Amino acid sequence: MDHQAMAISLNQRVWSLLEKNDRTAEESDEMVHAAHASLYHWLQAGGPVQQQRGEWILGRVYVVLGIADAALRHAQRVIDLTEKHSSELRDFDHAYAFELMARALELNGDRGKAVDMWDMAQKLGAEIEGPKDREIFEGDLKAIPFAPACSSTVF
Repeated sequence: MDHQAMAISLNQRVWSLLEKNDRTAEESDEMVHAAHASLYHWLQAGGPVQQQRGEWILGRVYVVLGIADAALRHAQRVIDLTEKHSSELRDFDHAYAFELMARALELNGDRGKAVDMWDMAQKLGAEIEGPKDREIFEGDLKAIPFAPACSSTVF
């Protein structure tokens, strides 16, 4: 089995479902299963970078679906992997880790910590060296509203 090809294909399916405005309940279920399956295949074929990104997309799925406990669990895994493998990750991976944690904390009702994480995500996002990577990150920030009253900057 080509685990890498499966991971990529499943990841692409997750993104197509995440971006779908009129997703059905069945498609939401499929999105969860595809995200878990993608991570499984990355665990077989990838390394810490792929694991961090696989955990991130799982967290994103759970944020979008409003499943707070799972979103926070995967956000914490992303933070842990980011800290452990910091030198192997790209600048945008660090920004995305804080973005996900902010959303998961907000979903879990911890607005104070969520704002701190959001501010850090924006700071790290502004420091992303590649203009295309920075543009993609900023687009992903805007894709899901985050607007606590005390946040310094809101996309």
